[in-house]
Amino acid sequence: MFNFDYRNPTHIVFGKDRIAEIDKLVPQQARVLVLYGGGSVKKFGTLAAVKQALANRQVFEFGGIEANPRYETLMRAAAIAKAENIDFLLAVGGGSVMDGTKFIALATHFAGDAASLLWSGTAAVDSSKILPLATVATLPATGSEMNAFAVVSHPKGKFGITHPQCYPQFSVLDPSLTFTLPKIQVANGVVDAFVHVCEQYVTYTAEARVQDRFAEGLLRTLIEVGPVTVAQPQDYDARANLVWAATNALNGLIGTGVPQDWATHMIGHELTARFGIDHAQTLAIVMPSLWQVCREQKHDKLLQYAERVWDIKTGSDAERIDMAIAKTRAFFESLGIKTRLRDYDAAQADIDDIISALEAHHMVKLGEHQSITPAVSRQILEQAW
Repeated sequence: MFNFDYRNPTHIVFGKDRIAEIDKLVPQQARVLVLYGGGSVKKFGTLAAVKQALANRQVFEFGGIEANPRYETLMRAAAIAKAENIDFLLAVGGGSVMDGTKFIALATHFAGDAASLLWSGTAAVDSSKILPLATVATLPATGSEMNAFAVVSHPKGKFGITHPQCYPQFSVLDPSLTFTLPKIQVANGVVDAFVHVCEQYVTYTAEARVQDRFAEGLLRTLIEVGPVTVAQPQDYDARANLVWAATNALNGLIGTGVPQDWATHMIGHELTARFGIDHAQTLAIVMPSLWQVCREQKHDKLLQYAERVWDIKTGSDAERIDMAIAKTRAFFESLGIKTRLRDYDAAQADIDDIISALEAHHMVKLGEHQSITPAVSRQILEQAW
């Protein structure tokens, strides 16, 4: 097991009817900017409940944060936060709203060009000027409610950012707030969480038995509750397990002391940027094919995954790995998520564009061994066709 430091300061407020408790968690004198995406938080009463909980404070709103939060949109929100002397940000929505809010927290009082944070990192940010933030999560998927990471879309591409002060101070996780989600969004959330776990687990062995067992438990839980919660959205117990699994998939715990991959995400980001395919759907396209191409490097962990997650215990090594990959693909398909590029509006010739974009964004040494070159990425995309 590798050396590691682990700290997660986010206070989780989990369960039914917890929004009112925001009143105890946000400073009484705070000037709050509430951020959200589309109209669903208004339509289903979530925004009204949040505003009622904040009734004794000065509250401002900013809506319209996109599914892949755009830099230009976030900068408009940052300008409002600065002009109105906002001192607390509250994201109400899914991963994109939460991610966007983290960027706004960094950008509002940043002295330089805020776009530089996307490609140069956040080391230049004055920590004393980062706005505190919290979340009310309405979509189980990204784990952004309990981590310090964000992904922002810019005309130059999709960029990941992080800063230790981007952990939400608290996150309200009420599974019932997610009951009204369209089935495709729930299915996307299951896939997103599943792949998050795999990016930290299906790499190579590092004698991290605790992390492996946690990861395997999350994967088996998602396999069990994923189809149920897609088909039966008001099954509270199934949805509660999905919400908590998605949070634990990317709150840093299972990634401590182990090698991590993330090539599926890097390639998937380019598919979203090029074709507009939903983030989780790009992951379902890329990961099974990446495992096929990189099966020798991942040999031992793929066999472990086959046995411990899918109970595949017979056959040759190659047969067990093939079966595990096939079962993974079938699981995604069972949720209604297609796993081939040809299932989307993507032409095989456009693979050249994806490779060029990876090269332009310096994504030329991906994976846990830094061995996924553009040539290997091409193999993966061709395998995914």
